[in-house]
Amino acid sequence: MSTTGHLWVDWDTYHHAIERLAVVVNDSGYQFDQALCLARGGLRVGDVFSRLFRVPLAILSTSSYREAAGTQRGNLDISNSITSTAGPLAGRILLIDDLVDSGVTLGQVQAHLKDRFPAVTEVRSAVIWYKACSVTRPDFYLEYLPDNPWIHQPFEVYDDMTLDKLKA
Repeated sequence: MSTTGHLWVDWDTYHHAIERLAVVVNDSGYQFDQALCLARGGLRVGDVFSRLFRVPLAILSTSSYREAAGTQRGNLDISNSITSTAGPLAGRILLIDDLVDSGVTLGQVQAHLKDRFPAVTEVRSAVIWYKACSVTRPDFYLEYLPDNPWIHQPFEVYDDMTLDKLKA
């Protein structure tokens, strides 16, 4: 559901969007050796892609939206390590996230991979939502958002929740 400046996404819409993005990537013919998701937003997307495409899942933690319950961008932090059971990152990689907002994270992670992982031969990116304000264009996306809305995803209810609130 969209309201001025905001896009509200429920769980069913979110899961269906992941599946539709997988079809977009599949129909492109792009063959990749590993899925690399950006945590936290890309975790759910990466998990589904890893299962559907039958490729190993690698995880790279990044963080820039930490303040104000995850609504205010700060400096980008990129983890020094990648978690994967498939060994070192190599070959053709599909870099997966939920959205590209400013494009800073996507661009800096692509540079990070090029600098630190010489065995990676190609990196392409896939996101559900691509905002017009982004300085980086993903290779694959499901929805282009020309009005740059703030996207309210279903898991964000946990951003300002505590265990005490949950127990109540």
